[in-house]
Amino acid sequence: MATSFSLTLLFLIALTAPSLINSSPVQEPERVVEEVHRSINASVTRRQLGYFSCGTGNPIDDCWRCDPNWEKNRQRLADCAIGFGKQAIGGRNGRIYVITDSSDDDAVNPKPGTLRYAVIQDEPLWIIFSRDMVIQLKEELIMNSFKTIDGRGASVHIAGGACITIQYVTNIIIHGLHIHDCKQGGNTYVRDSPSHYGWRTISDGDGVSIFGGSHIWVDHCSLSNCNDGLIDAIHGSTAITISNNYMTHHDKVMLLGHSDAYTQDKNMQVTIAFNHFGEGLVQRMPRCRHGYFHVVNNDYTHWEMYAIGGSAAPTINSQGNRFLAPDYRYSKEVTKHEDAPQSDWKNWNWRSEGDLMLNGAFFTPSGAGASSSYAKASSLGAKPSSLVGTITTAAGALSCKKGSRC
Repeated sequence: MATSFSLTLLFLIALTAPSLINSSPVQEPERVVEEVHRSINASVTRRQLGYFSCGTGNPIDDCWRCDPNWEKNRQRLADCAIGFGKQAIGGRNGRIYVITDSSDDDAVNPKPGTLRYAVIQDEPLWIIFSRDMVIQLKEELIMNSFKTIDGRGASVHIAGGACITIQYVTNIIIHGLHIHDCKQGGNTYVRDSPSHYGWRTISDGDGVSIFGGSHIWVDHCSLSNCNDGLIDAIHGSTAITISNNYMTHHDKVMLLGHSDAYTQDKNMQVTIAFNHFGEGLVQRMPRCRHGYFHVVNNDYTHWEMYAIGGSAAPTINSQGNRFLAPDYRYSKEVTKHEDAPQSDWKNWNWRSEGDLMLNGAFFTPSGAGASSSYAKASSLGAKPSSLVGTITTAAGALSCKKGSRC
């Protein structure tokens, strides 16, 4: 057993070393040693819990997917986040609430058992679903703080109506949903807590709209074909992780930052990790303004115009991604510096580090290039881009069965 355990540790060191070398300057050997020991200790804990045997290299999935009793330990998911949104606990400290009714007949007086009733409550809740269901929301689903929507164990579609709004609230986890064909809502009253409802103007029709929200984690969702963005974060939102999602068939995929003039977004920090940007996508994966953005270990297999863009001097740290350019010769560039002459954007801090460029893809870097300038746009150690296929193979909503590994 001791020999087996030693081999396990050697394997872990070999597995993590390329990641550490890729993400840390060799002038910091103490940091490398510290990171290796941290990785070993975390993996030893997982081994003791029986999780090690099906590790994939995806640190989120390796934290929970190997547990055959995940259904009885649902709230453990909240301890598995990474990146800038890793402090999002959602409804971890609350009770489980089971959705039994897929209807959404009244946005002001929702029925108990419906999703709208659950998300507006003041108490922390971990929300799950009794069965497969398609929920066509009559109006925006306006969430209250400390909520998790956990679709594991059922096929749950939020589709064909308005979708999810996270406005001026905190600690939200959205996991395991199919979010698609989202429409505009508004010009009506909508309840956002047990004690308040208010008039809503016309919404954009985003899949997930984050407006002044913080500590948000959107993980393992499948998103497509919405009226505006698939996931947009604006108006001072920050501490966000968008991970393990599968995005397809959409034009303007992800907007991070309200406008060039809205300088309150200068403190925005967003991690975009382990996502698959797939067929039918056009642009904005993401489009960034002002803040700090860590784009790490994503698989970009389709875009028509560009993949990563921005304006108003955002800091973009692209590490360990795989970019497969389209065949069209004028769309090979990964990046798009928008709404500014080169004399301005040449000073924006955009870098590509360890990215894999395929089919003629190329990234146009800018800025001073000093590592220190990217400290606020660094949120986890990047794995080598050669592992992206393995890390992202299960992106999107999972088919989890009770009593077996997910």
